[in-house]
Amino acid sequence: MTERKKTIPWKLLVISLAIVFLFSFLASMFNSGMFSVDVSRISFETDNGVLSGLLYMPKGVDENNPRPAVIVTHGYLNSAEMQDANAIELSRRGYVVLALDMYDHGHSDIDEKLYHDSTEFMATWAPFWIHSMYDAVQYMYEKPYVLKDEEGNGMIGVTGHSMGGFSSTMAVYYDELDYAQNGYRKIYANLTEGSDFKYTSIVAYVAPGEPSVTAASFDASGGGRYLGKVAAQYDEFFFNDLTVEGGTVRQKDYVSTPDGMTFLQQEEPAEANTWYDTSDGGHRIIYEPAETHPWNHFSTTTTANAVNFYNAAFADFMETEPAEGNSQIWYWKEICEFVALVGFVLFIMAFANLLTCLPFFRMARTELPAPAAPQRHGKLAATILILMVAIMLPALLFETFYGWDPENETLKLLREIACGLCLFGGIYAICSASGSQHKKGYIVGGIFALLSGAGLAALTKFELYTNLGAWTAPVINSVAKWTVGCTFVALIIMSVVFLFLKNRDGVTLANYGVTFKPMAIIAGLCAAIVSVAAAYGLLFLVDALFKTDFRIWTFAFKTFDGNILPAILRYLPTFLAFYIVSSASICINTNSERLQGWKGYILAILLNAGGILFWLLRQYSTLFNTGVAAHPSADLSGIVLVAMVPTLAIAACISRYLYKRTGNIWLPAFLNGILMTIMAVANTTVFYK
Repeated sequence: MTERKKTIPWKLLVISLAIVFLFSFLASMFNSGMFSVDVSRISFETDNGVLSGLLYMPKGVDENNPRPAVIVTHGYLNSAEMQDANAIELSRRGYVVLALDMYDHGHSDIDEKLYHDSTEFMATWAPFWIHSMYDAVQYMYEKPYVLKDEEGNGMIGVTGHSMGGFSSTMAVYYDELDYAQNGYRKIYANLTEGSDFKYTSIVAYVAPGEPSVTAASFDASGGGRYLGKVAAQYDEFFFNDLTVEGGTVRQKDYVSTPDGMTFLQQEEPAEANTWYDTSDGGHRIIYEPAETHPWNHFSTTTTANAVNFYNAAFADFMETEPAEGNSQIWYWKEICEFVALVGFVLFIMAFANLLTCLPFFRMARTELPAPAAPQRHGKLAATILILMVAIMLPALLFETFYGWDPENETLKLLREIACGLCLFGGIYAICSASGSQHKKGYIVGGIFALLSGAGLAALTKFELYTNLGAWTAPVINSVAKWTVGCTFVALIIMSVVFLFLKNRDGVTLANYGVTFKPMAIIAGLCAAIVSVAAAYGLLFLVDALFKTDFRIWTFAFKTFDGNILPAILRYLPTFLAFYIVSSASICINTNSERLQGWKGYILAILLNAGGILFWLLRQYSTLFNTGVAAHPSADLSGIVLVAMVPTLAIAACISRYLYKRTGNIWLPAFLNGILMTIMAVANTTVFYK
């Protein structure tokens, strides 16, 4: 055993808090347009539930000085903060902006009556976006600080990304229905980002009684508005040429498609980034940035398009001409929130470490195994090969596990391999029960091989996480399937490696960070719970003080409402099992003399996230170089993987840091399991809250 490295827990804790508060303050400064805009979180009741959002109110705007308003909203699985770029840039140019959480997202709740008494995915997926935007429009229209013309028409723009774009399209349609009754329009302009008419055209199917909105029907109901679309050339989902088969993750040219031409009222392929006058007196444009779907809301190009669109639409209603779209500051807010995120992670590690210095919690600490000696070249080559396989398998099996179809040929093959390993493990454990020098290790390894093989073989016979009445976060269900598969594959690899390599070198479970001391496990669990509670207490405090959180692009630690706690508890065992196995893998593979310091952290990150990072690099480099992605059918699944890279990298750093200070896996595994489950569920759609 080796003496644990001495640390000063307080020093790192103080530094982390300084980083969090300083950069959260700076983020709020950019979020408020250098303090020219007041930002507040609001919520309001509607006929369909409760909507929440961030209201950006330029200083000087009131009932005596009303301004045009723009409502911006996010896509499926996201929340209002994903529209930071548009909200910041439009509000600092003088527009009132509401960044909206759609129903069943963020802090908004939907009335269950809209679910039509069904747990089928299509019936649960549609209601939140059908009504969200128009309900927000009706709320904003009644506000005295929102400008109206002499005839009562509202000077309101609506912009949504992806599902938010569908919601914006539906809002215009509903506004036209109301116009036929009351003679005025509430919506003056509509710019959608990353959405066509694919799902609005089937609304009548997924939500009986609702209108079906197609490009042709929408064209007839434009009402003379300013209308635009951001149709990214590499959008994973939409703007497709329907004559091309074989997946949607490919390059597009929406202005040349029938829907694009219909939208612009052109009989021939049109020009992108060009305004067209329409027969109803309106003006329309389609922007085609060289971006992917999620890139839209993290792009200076698309943000400039939005600013220039609304500057053109509201040119006659602003006292002074707003700045053009190329002058932007929103990305500084993102940079500051990213640095605050780093501080947040450091706080978690420092707090948990400090906690284990206190009475009771110090029982979470056990002796730290001595670092493994350098291996001979032959064994080192074998170890590197095994590590490469372990790193790449989660990526190679991603689509198989994410889809998890028991009839999938790859899953069937894995079932056969798992059954064979199960049989091998049982026989090996029995035959090793007598006479072997390391028989205890062989028995343990054989039992683990048997159990992991049996577990994977059994699970591949069933469809997992299919009941939306119980598993209420659809995308988390797919991630959970991948997590389950990776957990058992990792156990199988670790069992085989232990039997044929590690056990002969005298490696024990302690080298994997596994101790079965009850008080170490209990103290580790309690320390993890307290640490996560402290971390989220810090997050809620930052939200209250600065209206910011900790994020980078699609990955974020954000606040949540208590009504998602049941969902968190249901998913917790799945992710907890993954992080227990992940932590053990990191412990055994990084606690060596060659991997002290930063080298150990690099390997830990590669073990957790390396395969996923490789999958993404291959997927999108192929897309940009050839026009067709390596996996052209991996639309949503590929996007989900983007946020998993920082998730798994952060978890790897926490595992290694706390293992080096506690000598076992329990505190880091419990902490990662709880922390990442809350983060994942809080960041996505949860039905039937």
